[in-house]
Amino acid sequence: MLFLFATAPTLPTSLTVKGDNIWTIVVLMLVLTMLPAIILCMTPFVRLLVVFHFLRQALGTQTTPSNQTLIGLSLFLTFFIMQPALINIQQVAVVPLQAGKIDAWKALDLGATPMRDFMLKYAREKDLALFVEVSKTPRPRNPQDLPLRVVAPAYLLSELKAGFQIGAVLFLPFLVIDMVVASITTSMGMMQLPPVVISTPLKILLFVLVDGWNLVVGSLLKSFQ
Repeated sequence: MLFLFATAPTLPTSLTVKGDNIWTIVVLMLVLTMLPAIILCMTPFVRLLVVFHFLRQALGTQTTPSNQTLIGLSLFLTFFIMQPALINIQQVAVVPLQAGKIDAWKALDLGATPMRDFMLKYAREKDLALFVEVSKTPRPRNPQDLPLRVVAPAYLLSELKAGFQIGAVLFLPFLVIDMVVASITTSMGMMQLPPVVISTPLKILLFVLVDGWNLVVGSLLKSFQ
C-alpha cells in the first residue's frame, strides 16, 4: 500500500485550484441555488404573475393561456423591467470580479446594492416599518441603510398588494358583463342555460376588440417606471 501511494502520479500544477477560484465557485453555486427565490422575491415576477392569473380567472377561460405561457411571459417581462438594474450589477460587480480587482464576496455585496435600490423604490413604507419592528432592527437614518433581510420581504408584500389591486380592477368590467348576462337570461326564463356559456364568449370578444393584452402589459410596464 505504501508503495502504491509513493508511486501514485501527482496532479500537474495547472490543474490545481486557487483559493480565490474556490470561493468564486462557492458564491456562483450559492447564487444559482438561490436563483428561483431571487426571481420570486426580488423582481416584479410576482406582481406580473398574480395579475395574469386574475385576468385569466376574470375571462373565465380556465386553463387558457396555460400556466407555462403565463410564467414565460412573466419571466420575459421581468427581464425587460430588470434590465437597467442587471446592467448596473454587471458594471459594479461582475466586471471587477472578472478583472480580479475584487473577490467573490465583495462582488456579491456590491451586486446586492442595485437590487436593494430597485426594491426600495417599490416597497411601501408600511411594509418596511413592519419588518424593521419585527426584526428589532435599529431605525435607519435613510432607507438605503436597511439590510436586505428587511427590504426583500417588505418588497414582496408590496408586490402582492399591488398585484391584487390591479387584479381587482381588471375583474370589475368582466364582473359587470357576468351580472348583466345572468340578469338577462334569468328574466327571459332561461334557467337551464348557465350564464357563463354566453358571458365567456362576450368577454373574450370584448378583450380582443380593445386589444386587451397590449393594454394590460403596457399598464404593467408603466407601473414600474
